[in-house]
Amino acid sequence: MTMEPVPEDWARALAVIAHPDDLEYGAASAVARWTAQGRWVGYVLATAGEAGIDGMDPATAGPLRMAEERAGATAVGVDTVEFLAFEDGVVEPTLALRRDIARQIRRFKPEVLILGNYADRWSFGGLNMADHRAVGLAAVDAARDAGNRWVFPELVEEGWEPWGGVRRVFVNEAPGAQHVVDVTDTIDRGIESLRAHRQYLVGLGDGGMSDPDEFLRGHAAQAGAAAGVTYAVRFEVIGL
Repeated sequence: MTMEPVPEDWARALAVIAHPDDLEYGAASAVARWTAQGRWVGYVLATAGEAGIDGMDPATAGPLRMAEERAGATAVGVDTVEFLAFEDGVVEPTLALRRDIARQIRRFKPEVLILGNYADRWSFGGLNMADHRAVGLAAVDAARDAGNRWVFPELVEEGWEPWGGVRRVFVNEAPGAQHVVDVTDTIDRGIESLRAHRQYLVGLGDGGMSDPDEFLRGHAAQAGAAAGVTYAVRFEVIGL
C-alpha cells in the first residue's frame, strides 16, 4: 500500500473526540507538528472521561481528567479545549450531539476536522468502543449541518451563522488509512502529551498502553516504516 502525505494546505483544524486521552494515543504527535508550523488546532470533547478510571468515582475522575486533557493539549501547542458534557460510556449519535458539534464548528470555523476512528473495528482488528463510533459519526454529519442554516435553525438564533468551510476530515487510525503525517520531529511532544494523563495511566495498570514512550514509539515506527520515515501517524483523509 502506498502511503501518501496528509494534505497540509489548511490553516485551522478542530479535533472532535469522545474522551480525554483519545487524541494522545497517536494523533497528538501530528497536532504538535501542525501547531509548530503555525496552524491553529482546537479540541472539542464530548465527555470528560469520568467513567474511564475503574478505581475512581466519576465525580472525582471527571474534573481530574479534564485537567489532564488541558495539560496534554498544552504540551502540543493547543490552548482551546472545550467539553460538551455528554455522559461518558453511553454517548449516542443523537441530534443533540450533532447540534452541539455543529455549534462548535460554526464557532471555530475550521477547514479540517480531526477525528478518532469511528469504524466498528481498529486497523489491528480489535473491536472499537461505542462512544468513539457515536462521536465520530455525529461529527461527520455535523460538518455538513454546520453549513446549512435550515438545519438546527436555533444556532442562527444564538448568533452562530452557517460555516460551510470544512473541506476535509482526517480520521486517525481508521482501517485502511492511506495517508501519514511524519512525526519524527514531534513525537517527543506527543509522548509528553500522553504522559500528562498521569492518573489515567496509573489506572491502566502495567499493560502495554500504560507506557507512553513504548506504545507511541512502537506504533509510530510501524507506520513510519510503511511511509519511509522514522515515525509517522496514520489517517484516512475524507474530502467533503
